[in-house]
Amino acid sequence: MKVTVDEETCVGCEACVDTCPEIFEMVGDKARAKMENVPADLVKSCKEAAENCPVEAIQLED
Repeated sequence: MKVTVDEETCVGCEACVDTCPEIFEMVGDKARAKMENVPADLVKSCKEAAENCPVEAIQLED
């Protein structure tokens, strides 16, 4: 699975970082993905982070 964060949409609430810090990090006041390809053991928490994003800034692709 691949993950991206739309930095234009991101409001910097840090919910993704709290949910899946292995994948997401804050750069200034915006979140970004540390890597494009999500390791199998982090897929569940990455999906949870995407679901919890209040502005749907996280895109997942299989």
